[in-house]
Amino acid sequence: MTSSSNPRGWALILGASSGFGGATAVELARNGFDIFGVHLDLRSTVVHAQEVIKAIEAEGQQAVFFNINAADAAKRAEAMQTVVEKCGETESFVRVLMHSLAFGALQPVIAEDAKGALSQRQLEMTLDVMGNSLIYWAQDLASHGLLRRGSRIFAMTSSGASRVIRSYGAVSAAKAALEAHIRQLAYELAPLGVTANAIRAGVTDTPALRRIPEGINLLERVKTSHPAGRATTPEDVAKAIAVFADERLDWMTGNVIGVDGGEEITV
Repeated sequence: MTSSSNPRGWALILGASSGFGGATAVELARNGFDIFGVHLDLRSTVVHAQEVIKAIEAEGQQAVFFNINAADAAKRAEAMQTVVEKCGETESFVRVLMHSLAFGALQPVIAEDAKGALSQRQLEMTLDVMGNSLIYWAQDLASHGLLRRGSRIFAMTSSGASRVIRSYGAVSAAKAALEAHIRQLAYELAPLGVTANAIRAGVTDTPALRRIPEGINLLERVKTSHPAGRATTPEDVAKAIAVFADERLDWMTGNVIGVDGGEEITV
């Protein structure tokens, strides 16, 4: 299937090189979407993005990736120009916008040595990247007419939005903000026929989880307490998002949807 005959259109994934974003990029390609991917990788880790691109192309879909800071306004404008041009070539639009950025500070709010505590700069950066950037990308897509009836917005949240985890304070605040942004987008975009939902995944072994001080301990506890006997995988979440992207789910918006195999009910 070529893009010019592809009724699915494009998916734009923020955080597309690994974890939930990478798995969802491949799953959506498998379901007929072309993929715009935004990621930030150094030479040592860019191989992950390249692997995702190869997997997308193996499904016969286009992969247009941008190795940029998604919270940089100038870089976002440059990438958006390419998005506008590519959509124009095929007379398509962005059917899925997914926010899966995992780049934030993991310092305690209060520390015995003040130098080790969360700084104003770290807090603002975390909120901007992991929360507010969703708004900026959605605004740009809307202003270019690329969010239309049938478009779906998804943002990856976590139970940390309402629970305390050691050194997770800045990220927790960003996740809570992200859920608020989803509600507002759902409200303001409803007249256009665009839905917005937050996806609360279960504890999942991703690069982001392994950076959290309590991450591995959380993963091991879930493996023993989960009703299905295992933790959530990125692929579990990717398959759910592919289903939620269905055109028929046009009345499901403004929610925080748990995709955790029953993890939340056992806590």
